[in-house]
Amino acid sequence: MPGGYMWHARTTETDNSAGTEAGSVATPPHPRAKARWYPAVALTVDILGVGLPTALIMGVERQPYAYLSALVAALCWVAVRALRRRYARRELGESRGSLPVLHDWLILLGVLAVLRAAADLHHPALLCLAALIPAPVLTLTCSKLTWHHLVAARREAQVVTRVLVLGEPTAAGDVAEHLAGRTEHPYVVVGVVAIGDGPVRTGAPVATRLGVLMPEAADGDTTLVLAAARELEADVVLVAAGPRMAGERLRRLSWGLHDAGTELALAPGLVEFAVKRLETTSAAGMALLRVAPPVRSGVQQVLKSVMDRAGAALGLLALSPFFLAIGAAVRLTSPGPVFYKQVRVGQGRTPFVMWKFRTMYLDADARKAELSQANEHDGLMFKMRRDPRVTRVGRLLRRTSLDELPQLINVFLGSMSLVGPRPPLPDEVARYGDVELRRLAVRPGMTGLWQISGRSDLSWDETVELDLHYVDNWSFTSDVDVMARTFRAVVDGRGAY
Repeated sequence: MPGGYMWHARTTETDNSAGTEAGSVATPPHPRAKARWYPAVALTVDILGVGLPTALIMGVERQPYAYLSALVAALCWVAVRALRRRYARRELGESRGSLPVLHDWLILLGVLAVLRAAADLHHPALLCLAALIPAPVLTLTCSKLTWHHLVAARREAQVVTRVLVLGEPTAAGDVAEHLAGRTEHPYVVVGVVAIGDGPVRTGAPVATRLGVLMPEAADGDTTLVLAAARELEADVVLVAAGPRMAGERLRRLSWGLHDAGTELALAPGLVEFAVKRLETTSAAGMALLRVAPPVRSGVQQVLKSVMDRAGAALGLLALSPFFLAIGAAVRLTSPGPVFYKQVRVGQGRTPFVMWKFRTMYLDADARKAELSQANEHDGLMFKMRRDPRVTRVGRLLRRTSLDELPQLINVFLGSMSLVGPRPPLPDEVARYGDVELRRLAVRPGMTGLWQISGRSDLSWDETVELDLHYVDNWSFTSDVDVMARTFRAVVDGRGAY
């Protein structure tokens, strides 16, 4: 699926004005539905993930009704997941996040607690909790494996939803290009219906064009759009936001498409907005999409501060032996101090001193200028995969991210957070534009979306995009999810140098 597009063998128009040739390339056969084993595997993992540990632990501890308890717990887990539509074909494989599984598991604990009290059972609470802990771990593992399988299938143009984009040339082209830029979603653009003249700058073929004004005939637009949808075998007609397809004209088109059994979707033009910030409402019969402002205060911010301070304090106490061992290794293998202190820029452009274990030789800062031509990063950050300034112990510390542990001091003091954007250097901030400066609206973090998404392997634009997504869509539960995914990123070590 080159560039994220599919071309159909029978294309109705070639948009020469855009410099794009709609080639007659036959689309290989592809299944529309997800693999049949998805729901079967998900159900099996959920049943066994609760039933087996509960039966084993309760049986070994000689608790009454051990096997009946295991059966009830397994059925409750499946019921909770089913009621929350986790087995729906539309949902299976679409998420690898840990928060939905955690939410389901907490509901299961509540349900089983009520049943335990109602049945007047006296199984030890800690024993019951231990028996249920494997369930979310196995379910999340299954979810991630299914997600990876689904993404791989979509890269081969399978298990996709064929989309016909409709809109003014510029808007339609932007939507098509945005969808083509990623492969983790199910939508594949098979063609464009442009409203009016003008180039459509996208690799997808232009199937037909509609007039600028609403046609007098009620089915004027519908006939052309349906013909294009059938010709390209489109599953969905996606309307890009614009004044030429709105109001009564859009209403008539929706009637015609729905009567013909074709799905209609609207792209309002919002990019990188989390779904949880969007709310549908209406006024005077007009549908409205309300965008909630980013969370900057309230209970969630209080919880974040408590988690940061408490987590940093516990981390410093628990990891103190590692601090001593790492400090000794740094001190004995290269001359200089154990810690490296560097001025970084925090929330609101406030400078602070960031702590790290020293991973470079003492003349590292002085040699940065002479190595500037060897910078392997495309943006404002300086990164080298084999930086000669890094010590042998430093390479290991960077690979395992252990050099970042002293930043727990910054988190405890309040200049940093456990989760947030990467803290930039003052010379980087001096070259920031208005877009990049928005990264400084929140406290920088020890980990963040940039770390679990590739770290130094990311381009500058990708790094900024991830940080802005975090800044605009932050929530306390998203921080929990990032921390859960950080462990895997640290173990994997990709992008750390």
